[in-house]
Amino acid sequence: MRDDHESRADERRADGDNDGPVEEEFEAEFEDIVGEGAERLHRTFRGTLVTGFLGGIEVGVGVLAYVGVLYATDSHLLAGLAFSIGLIALLMAHSELFTENFLMPIAALIAREGSLGQLARLWGGTLIANLAGGWLMMGIIVLAFPDWHELLSETAHHFIDTPMSWQLVALALLGGAVITLMTRMQEGTDSEPAKIVAAIAGGFVLAGFQLFHSILDSLFAFGAILSGADITYLDWLLWFLPVLGLNLLGGLLLVTVLRIVRTGELFSLRRHNLDV
Repeated sequence: MRDDHESRADERRADGDNDGPVEEEFEAEFEDIVGEGAERLHRTFRGTLVTGFLGGIEVGVGVLAYVGVLYATDSHLLAGLAFSIGLIALLMAHSELFTENFLMPIAALIAREGSLGQLARLWGGTLIANLAGGWLMMGIIVLAFPDWHELLSETAHHFIDTPMSWQLVALALLGGAVITLMTRMQEGTDSEPAKIVAAIAGGFVLAGFQLFHSILDSLFAFGAILSGADITYLDWLLWFLPVLGLNLLGGLLLVTVLRIVRTGELFSLRRHNLDV
């Protein structure tokens, strides 16, 4: 005799549009997420570095827009909206941030489409390249806009000087969750305008509300350091490491794990087919 779970699954298949264990929309999204994640995991290390470096430069363009609007308006919300230019550039240029890799590669890993070693190479290469590209871009911005130096220092101090507290933990968890949710929304549609809307929404929430994001806020710190502010690379590193871990935790726990649980039947089916 079959259990209640199998009976309910049969009833849902009889009522739904497809014969799969979950709704058709989730099944299509699952295939896209696992497929994209597998492509990232199997990317060459050179490709990972170049893609990540370009991602750092494009986020730097977002920071350029953010600081310029903040300088002109003194409005973090308008500046956050301007920052979304960087996320749109990431989307349209097919570059990526380290924090965009919390959903798709993990899904591919669980579906046995990659290995832990490939995940470590993807994460490590993208992270280092993001920071290098962002550092270069901030150096150019500092040279181009000397009037912004004081504002860069103030913005960097807002993040770097925040003591370890439950507020910092919450802001960093939210930062990781928002960027991962943005990625999930973009993978949930084939419409380019809808993907751009998701990028705008993600940039507005992330930067407009000054959530703690390890890559974005590092660029503010780099700009402050390069413009002569009283911040050192050690100050940045001591702030960066815990925020990086909390971003990872936020993206995994608040978005990735829940998405994997929601489509758990599809992961089980994928692994079963690989074993056959």
